[in-house]
Amino acid sequence: MRFGGRGRAGACHLLPWAALLLLCAAATTAERKRREPKWWRIAKIEDPSNLISNHIKSNYLGDHDLDPAIRLILRRKQRRLLRDNPGALVAVAKGARAAVHECQHQFRNRRWNCSTTVFTRRKTLFGKIVTKACREVAFLFALTSAAVTHTVTRACTEGTIDSCNCDYRAKGPKGLDWEWGGCSDNIDFGSKFSRLFVDAGMKGRDPRFSIDLHNNEVGRLHVRDNMRKECKCHGMSGSCTVKTCWWRLPYFRRVGDVLKDRFDGASRVLIRSQGNTRTPNARRPNMRRKNKRRKRKSYRLFRPYNPDHKPPSKKDLVYLEESPDFCVRNRKLGIIGTRGRECNRTSIGLDGCDLMCCGREHHTQVVEVEERCSCTFQWCCVVKCKTCKYMRTVHTCS
Repeated sequence: MRFGGRGRAGACHLLPWAALLLLCAAATTAERKRREPKWWRIAKIEDPSNLISNHIKSNYLGDHDLDPAIRLILRRKQRRLLRDNPGALVAVAKGARAAVHECQHQFRNRRWNCSTTVFTRRKTLFGKIVTKACREVAFLFALTSAAVTHTVTRACTEGTIDSCNCDYRAKGPKGLDWEWGGCSDNIDFGSKFSRLFVDAGMKGRDPRFSIDLHNNEVGRLHVRDNMRKECKCHGMSGSCTVKTCWWRLPYFRRVGDVLKDRFDGASRVLIRSQGNTRTPNARRPNMRRKNKRRKRKSYRLFRPYNPDHKPPSKKDLVYLEESPDFCVRNRKLGIIGTRGRECNRTSIGLDGCDLMCCGREHHTQVVEVEERCSCTFQWCCVVKCKTCKYMRTVHTCS
């Protein structure tokens, strides 16, 4: 009896340790899931091999047709999607690079400037800041998704993807002096491709997946919502008796500006407790309900962190936690800090020395700058410029 009592006491004593081990394992698994999407690294490959292109005439394309450096960073579903859409690889690579350039432009005057140069030795593109569900990461997910949607849609119009072309369907009623026609950008194909490619692998009960999927969809929605109408005149002697109009993609800078505005008004949220949503009548749905496409309404899963704020809409960026400190260098998260950053002494905005330097002092120096000037065009076909030198005052954070 005494031996049995000791055994039960020992088992009870081990229960907290077992629970702690399970908690650590769950935390490790969650941390592993929160890594940066591997396909973002395509932006670091300057010239991806376009073996999946019009040059290959076979009906089946295997994984060996992909560049080995790209094959290692893509999921099986993504590789299959590229095989089924020859020519899409270059469009995805262009989208990844466009997202990096646009992010660095939008945050050029912020403490976090979307830098990727200091940590090039690491396998990640933006560092481990992506493990934080902050508003900057929400912007990254929306921007990369929008960039792939934009470049793939543009590639369809240009005819560089074999499986898609222009969208010739009429969009809405025609006007009094114009009618729909021409080659509209196929935003439906671009959005569908982006949803399948970008959202690949984002499955599970981790709340972070719901956040990332929602922000991905926000990027695609803003590309679609900013489509613009272009028209061409038809008539005798240049008259514009009839106009033919079609839908055209917005400039990607326009998409970046809109997403930047959404970043400034991003909502910190909590995940609603869903519980068991299955009911006896919903366990075996009929075929009509099963085959009917169900629109994703992920924004209904979120509730404001601050009860006084309104719930986020389907076009709002959402995040779970506050941003880390971008003032101090943090190699673990890929943050370079603001030391040595240039600031504007006369500005009271985010690019001003007071805010950029986080209350620290700043240095002022006068440097000599060279740039091209007095450029002239000479027949034919050379542009010649002079080199002008001038002095410029530069303020940098200490």
